[in-house]
Amino acid sequence: MNLLTIALTVNGQPVSRQAPAEISLADFLHEKVGLTGTKVACGMGLCKACTVAVRGPDHAGLQRLQACITPAAAVAGRQVLTVEGLSAGGVLSAAQAALLRNFSFQCGYCAPGFLMGIVLLLDALKAQPVPRHRLDEAIQTHLGEHICRCTGYARYHRAVRQLLEQTPGLLL
Repeated sequence: MNLLTIALTVNGQPVSRQAPAEISLADFLHEKVGLTGTKVACGMGLCKACTVAVRGPDHAGLQRLQACITPAAAVAGRQVLTVEGLSAGGVLSAAQAALLRNFSFQCGYCAPGFLMGIVLLLDALKAQPVPRHRLDEAIQTHLGEHICRCTGYARYHRAVRQLLEQTPGLLL
């Protein structure tokens, strides 16, 4: 087995671990870092349950990656944000609180991916706000491919819409 040392930053903490060269980012996070919040459902990157946010070496905006199909070695040297990195000091992030207030999930399996999708949407809107009348379109563009097997879409949409409407600077 060909082992590599993979060094990156996960949720603000430097991480360097030996791992098989072909290990996926999801398996690296689970097995080598001990973070199991990133879920693997379809294993093909289609359902978006495994969504993580990655910041490149140029520190530009966040990028969406599907951790189940992304080799961990492909993100070496980069900053990775997972669902575990959203809360701080035991306080939920605004996105987490919005989902809870709206009872947005049932089984919760898709929730980490949806939360990361919301983080990516917030980041995109901070960089380029949208007119209020295009808010639903922006939500659909960023979260429309996320699959919820319990069909919680209406609650997710309501929670995200409320969050975006209440966050200054995102809407024109």
